[in-house]
Amino acid sequence: MDTSCGRGINEKRRMEMSAYGCWAHLRRKFYDLHVSGVSQAATDTVLAMTELWRIEDEVRGKDADSRAARRQEKSSTTVASLFELWEKELGKVSGKSKTAEAIRYALTRREALERFLTDGRIEIDSNIVERAIRPQTITRKNSLFAGSEGGGRTWATVATLLQTCKMNGVDPLDWLSETLTRIAQGWPASEIEALMPWNFRSDAVS
Repeated sequence: MDTSCGRGINEKRRMEMSAYGCWAHLRRKFYDLHVSGVSQAATDTVLAMTELWRIEDEVRGKDADSRAARRQEKSSTTVASLFELWEKELGKVSGKSKTAEAIRYALTRREALERFLTDGRIEIDSNIVERAIRPQTITRKNSLFAGSEGGGRTWATVATLLQTCKMNGVDPLDWLSETLTRIAQGWPASEIEALMPWNFRSDAVS
């Protein structure tokens, strides 16, 4: 996922990255209009989007190719119909209305929003990422006292590893205690992969 601020990323790396759109953010714009009852198109949009998340429930946990194939089979039709609806509706409503604002938000991000259909590695929304970084966001003031740029990198590395533990259903304290013990006992650098959280076995803790 690319970001709008990437001055620290070299050009080659930037070329390898692509932006993808978050459907949850888009849905919120139409949902507010749906609740207020000012736009039938918004209501139709919210109802249609429900099908997209139903399909995501089906493919969650499957490999990227299977996810992309299922999305192409089912979700692509819904997405195409939504953009067709928005394009037609935009010409009917005031350009200054909230409905027009929501539609323009979608249309100007069409390529990014459609990317999840062909790339199974991508989630339909950024909710998982947002939940994952919330603890770090809450403690952002503490992060100001990392002490130095190097300290900040270390902080980020440790936070990433601990969150990876949580994502893999591993107790962070168990993993950290066992991993530090193994490293102190001379664990070979060539076998560092075995120490990653996704390879951790809680029953191996002594």
